Formats: sequence, structure tokens, C-alpha cells
Amino acid sequence: MRLIDLLGVAVFAISGALAGGRKGLDLFGVTVIAMVTSIGGGTLRDLLLDRHPIFWIADPSYLWAVLAGTAVTVAYTRLWIATRKALLIADAFGLAFFAIGGTQIALQVGKPPVIAVLMGMTTGVAGGVLRDLLSAEIPLVLRPGRLYATAAIAGATVFLLLRSVAPAVAPWIGMSVVAGIRLLAIRYELSLPVLAVPPDTP
Repeated sequence: MRLIDLLGVAVFAISGALAGGRKGLDLFGVTVIAMVTSIGGGTLRDLLLDRHPIFWIADPSYLWAVLAGTAVTVAYTRLWIATRKALLIADAFGLAFFAIGGTQIALQVGKPPVIAVLMGMTTGVAGGVLRDLLSAEIPLVLRPGRLYATAAIAGATVFLLLRSVAPAVAPWIGMSVVAGIRLLAIRYELSLPVLAVPPDTP
């Protein structure tokens, strides 16, 4: 579980640093966006679960993972152009790691499956929401189409169904489901039906 959390922090730091770079922020601004993106979801999860100390305060190695992800991103952007698609791909894998990691943590503290799935989704999407708000963008989770929170819920549910029969591989299958759905949604513009409510007529 700690490995999954560290990977999620590092990958979300990459997506946050890319978002900050695309907005033309300096190194400090990029690092702040990366930090908020990578620890925001887990911080909200721990507060909702009354889990103290907060994970990155209890284990500062998470902060080093953020800085490592940010440094790799800065080095990458010095050599290659960071496209919008690169940000979305990094975000998809961060969502996968955090959705399953958050679900596992909720189960570990004794929460029922439905709450565990919601905590997994919260862990996965909250950091990205904060990133987009600080970057003056409409959060991905609120944009129509391109399945986001739905991917986190689906992967967390698959993980829960498999954990009793194949505990060793259940987390990795769950993460594959999250990332797979998200990447397919990006590639083929998959979406949920839109509720079209006509405006009131005078």
C-alpha cells in the first residue's frame, strides 16, 4: 500500500508540475501546484476518515516523492515539449494509484466497502480538482465526458470484488481498470450520457 501511495504521489506531482508549466509559472509556483496536486486528495481522505497524523506528516518521504516527480518533470520539459496529452496520461496513472490506495486505506481503518470506494474516488480526484482550480481551469472531474470519477469508482469496485479471491493481484488489476478506462475515454472521447435540461422559456 505504501508503494502504491508513493507512486501515486510522484505521478500526480508530474501532472501538477506539467499543469503549472503550461501556465508559465516559475519553479516555486510549479512546485506548489505539484505539491497540492499530489497530497491534496490524500489529505482530504485522512481528514474525512479522522486519520491522524496526516499521511505526509507521518512520513515525510512522500514530500521527497513530490520533489522527485517535480524535478523529473522540470528536466523533461527542458529537453522535450510537454503536451496536453502528456498531462492527461500522467493524471490517468495518478488517478489509478490513488483510487486503489485510498480504497485500501479506508478498508484498513474498518470502513465498509461503499465508504471505501468513495474514499478511493476522493483520494483520486481531489488533488486534480485543486490543481485545476489553482491553474484557473475547469476541474477535469466537472467537465462533460471523458470518464474520470467513474473510472476511479469502477477500478475501486473491481479491486473490492477481487481482494478476497486474489489479494496479491487485486490492487494491480484495479489500477489497470482505472487507468484503462481513463485512457480509453481520452482516446475515444467516451462519456456518460448528458442530462440536457432545456432553459425556461419566457
